[in-house]
Amino acid sequence: MSRVPIRIRLAAAFSAGLIVVMGLVGGFVYVRVGNELTRALDTSLATRADDLGTLVQNEQAGTIDLGGIKSGEGESTFTQILDPNGQVVDSTVAGPAVLDSGQLAQARVGEITFTGLRVADVEAQSRALAFPLQAGDRSLIAVVGATTSDREEAKAGVVRALVVGAPFAVLLASLIGYILGARAMTPVELMRSRAREISLHEGGERLPMPPAKDELRRLAETLNEMLDRIEEVLRRERVFVSDASHELRSPLAILKSEIEVIGTTGGTKEELEAALDSVGEEVDLLIRLAEDLLIVARADGGRLPIKREPVDTGRLLARVSERHSARAARNGCRLVVADGGPQTIQVDPVRLEQALGNLVDNAVRYGAGTVTLQAAQSGDGEVLLSVSDQGEGFPPGFATEAFERFARASTGRGGSSSGLGLAIVRAIARAHGGDAAIVERDQPGATVVISIPNGI
Repeated sequence: MSRVPIRIRLAAAFSAGLIVVMGLVGGFVYVRVGNELTRALDTSLATRADDLGTLVQNEQAGTIDLGGIKSGEGESTFTQILDPNGQVVDSTVAGPAVLDSGQLAQARVGEITFTGLRVADVEAQSRALAFPLQAGDRSLIAVVGATTSDREEAKAGVVRALVVGAPFAVLLASLIGYILGARAMTPVELMRSRAREISLHEGGERLPMPPAKDELRRLAETLNEMLDRIEEVLRRERVFVSDASHELRSPLAILKSEIEVIGTTGGTKEELEAALDSVGEEVDLLIRLAEDLLIVARADGGRLPIKREPVDTGRLLARVSERHSARAARNGCRLVVADGGPQTIQVDPVRLEQALGNLVDNAVRYGAGTVTLQAAQSGDGEVLLSVSDQGEGFPPGFATEAFERFARASTGRGGSSSGLGLAIVRAIARAHGGDAAIVERDQPGATVVISIPNGI
């Protein structure tokens, strides 16, 4: 059934449900009609028994005569009077006693009713009422009965009506179920047709919303939300590819020009060495750019691997300072690790050193004076790792976009960087459940803070 169209399944379900309902209702009607007819028949037998009792009690013993009753009975009813031994005293039908020995014994004690009698001159089976009578000092057994053919004919009529009407009812239910299924699937068909036209090359293409606030509308809302997310991902991917292409174009162009110069002019040994040095620098730049792009791409996909372990913040900052101290000295800066007290956090030391290294690299390259590395505890339990310098700081308004990919300041802190350093810092911070931000200060310079929830 899972391969059958929904509208056909709905029609089949309607038909199956109607068949079950009609079967239950038909069975109830059949039993109810039978019971009512049996009750009516028993009432008629009781009335006749009362009349017979009155007649017999008014007759003198030995002179009982059912002649008047015989004229009123035909092929559908009968009356019989028996003595206690089962001998027929009088009867409206020919033949022996209608009661067998067991029924006769019960009738001597009290009134009994039974069905299934076969009586001569009475069509079909009969239902009878037998009861004891007293005619003077004589004990008798009276039997009044009637055929059950009328009851069986009425029950057969109910069955015929159900057999004839059920197919038409099932056919009508199937047709109604198919029409309702087709109408219910109209919004789905509209969404399907619209989905075939959506290419996401043009923004804002969405599925139509059904007017009713039902499951189909919630489905359309969910699918449109999914299209929003897909469109946003595609937009970011297009921007990423465009920016990456732009960043790769410059070093590749320099490499090509250097190779062309070497190939066409030959040059002196010193020129060749200088060209090779330039090529090496551009290759290093390409390698770093490729690694940075990989980190940003993994962070965007939520797949930036993090291996946490307990790390002492003082030792972490000391290692970062030691690694960058020589470069800081060449740029006229001095690295200082401020005492923030012992702190232990559960982080990935390699990733966090990379983030702090990017901040120190920015401070050494674009800042001036003393570059301070510090760890502190915030009021809400986070560990704050900050890098500050005494340079010109970030330009006004740049703090809101500084952590975007390929974002560069229009003044001194832009330079020739790829614009991925701070984006990587924020990606690593968020992979740890924290964040990164630029802190505004009254004094000159720039301060960037990485906040990490302390899980220990």
